[in-house]
Amino acid sequence: MGLGECLIGAAELRNVTQVLRGQTLFRYYGVGNAPYPNSFASRVEREGEKMHDVPYALGVSSGTAALEVALGALGVGPGDEVIIPVWSWVSCFSAIVRVGGQPVLAEVDDTLNLDPSEIERLTTPRTRGVLVVHYQGVPADLAPIIRLAKARGLWVLEDNAESLGTTYKGKPVGSLGDIAICSFQQRKVVTTGEGGMVLTRSAKLYERAVRMSDLGLYRTEHQARTPGREPMFPGSNFRMSEMTAAVALAQLARVAPMIRKVRALRDAMRAQIGEIPGIAWRRIPDPKGDIGFETYLFMPTADQARAVRARAGERGITLTPHTGTYAQTAREYVKNRSTHAGSRGPFQHFETWPAPGYRPEDFPRTHDLAERLIAIPLGVLFKKSEAAYIGRVLREEILRELA
Repeated sequence: MGLGECLIGAAELRNVTQVLRGQTLFRYYGVGNAPYPNSFASRVEREGEKMHDVPYALGVSSGTAALEVALGALGVGPGDEVIIPVWSWVSCFSAIVRVGGQPVLAEVDDTLNLDPSEIERLTTPRTRGVLVVHYQGVPADLAPIIRLAKARGLWVLEDNAESLGTTYKGKPVGSLGDIAICSFQQRKVVTTGEGGMVLTRSAKLYERAVRMSDLGLYRTEHQARTPGREPMFPGSNFRMSEMTAAVALAQLARVAPMIRKVRALRDAMRAQIGEIPGIAWRRIPDPKGDIGFETYLFMPTADQARAVRARAGERGITLTPHTGTYAQTAREYVKNRSTHAGSRGPFQHFETWPAPGYRPEDFPRTHDLAERLIAIPLGVLFKKSEAAYIGRVLREEILRELA
């Protein structure tokens, strides 16, 4: 009962059927190299620009691809450091490694997003930028993050894979940093199975992103949007297909009403829980801007959180995050510093491993929050009565545990 995946239906079928009947699955040309104006991919990009209030959007093959494209557009390469929250998805780390950079792990705060103060602590002469993850429907506190980054000459890359449709102080998340990405993977707000998007206000970064995603090319369609000025360089192939775009176009039209529905469910659930001394809710930097599909609270201790999760599970309520995100220090590739480049990877200069900054004990705040959290997932197919039931059960079990 998640989000976009639950609503796949007639609109997606109609669009996909149109693509198949037209025998044009490639966005730039069709049968016999005939030009393909107004492709689904270009229409998705225009919708992305409108939704995020940015002049440039680029459809790509996945959210992970979007991260690599954005990092390539920013020029990240060997020797460059990029600050990322330790509580983040695989792709946040791997995309940096894939372009030759070194991820530098940072604590999160009670938003479960990057702690802005970590930028000052972790910046070195090799730091190029900050990758901010807007985790599970709640925007990071962007104002101090951007201010601290700019003061140090760093760019900000927004990873909005899990929070499409959120806002921060009235502005769409994905429009405030130098460049941003979205994901359309199966478990995201909008799903195409796989797919993603890059967003920016910079004509230069847009052109470089196009070249990074399309073998270094900059085709006529993009030239018409903004003339090419960057030299060609070897890119990869992360292009969005017409089948992906056809599904995305139908899904994007549902984002606003879907968020309204899930926020109403969240409010019904929270009204039943009420305020309970001893528990803390996840801090939301802009309470008007979150999606509402996954609510987090923190119990006083990890044992109490485990007990509440277990008893609620016995009553039919699953209180685990709707994502595979966890601390990077627990992932195998961090434990053994393995990369595709082997001994030429970005971590081999450390004499001992795990090195400081890559050990669980280096992130006490993040691990404490993770152990005490309770995740309350809500989906677009839930009824208000079901959301209220979840709230009542949680209140009963929390009060029982705190008694």
